Amino acid sequence: MAKGGKGPKGKKITLKVAKNCIKITFDGRKRLDLSKMGITTFPKCILRLNDVDELDLSRNLIRKIPDSISKFQNLRWLDLHSNYIDRLPESIGQMTSLLYLNVSNNRLTSNGLPVELNRLKNIRTVNLGLNHLDSVPTTLGALKELHEVGLHDNLLNTIPMSISKLPKLKKLNTKRNLFPKPDEKEMFIDSIRRLENLYLVEEKDLCAACLRKCQTARDKLNRIKTMATTTPRKAIFSNLILPNSMAKESQEDWSANLGYKHH
Repeated sequence: MAKGGKGPKGKKITLKVAKNCIKITFDGRKRLDLSKMGITTFPKCILRLNDVDELDLSRNLIRKIPDSISKFQNLRWLDLHSNYIDRLPESIGQMTSLLYLNVSNNRLTSNGLPVELNRLKNIRTVNLGLNHLDSVPTTLGALKELHEVGLHDNLLNTIPMSISKLPKLKKLNTKRNLFPKPDEKEMFIDSIRRLENLYLVEEKDLCAACLRKCQTARDKLNRIKTMATTTPRKAIFSNLILPNSMAKESQEDWSANLGYKHH
């Protein structure tokens, strides 16, 4: 527990305990799972296990992430959701192997997100939902590999267009923010949606078989769009679950696991 705090003492994590929490994922990666253990302080002993590929410290009582977390140079997957973190260390920018970062349901403010996030050139998914962000960090616009971004349940009143220009962005969750102009938000979301409708060839350039295949795919997409206008739309991040959230409605929007992960 942080000095001066009056919260619960929390479970002490020893190196032996941590070693027993290492699991092998279905795709053969080493995952250190210390979630839901009542941890109040980042356990320094786990720095000796810095060869793991994935680290889960979610659903604890952690308030501070130390600079030393950058020693996890092989880390591809970092889950810190549902803690009491109000700031990320600058050293997180050195973790260039990261593909997935979940810091949702914490106490992060816009000032608590370091500029060094723009060094995470390989990252594909960032979940910043359920925090206290009043602006989107411009550093996100530099992360060209981003596929999924979660910004729901914050204090945002605008989204910078640099986000819409991310070349690989497919999913964006901005629900329950303070947008003053709903039309502006819809226009932005539509710019993301249009990415799915981009055709790079003309019909005359396709053989008959390929043309039929493309037309079938287009018809299927049109049917889905028609259904979407008549039935309630599910959350953009429907393949992610948000555990331990005080916002009950948000639990339908998030999952702690990615579609390509199954832990």
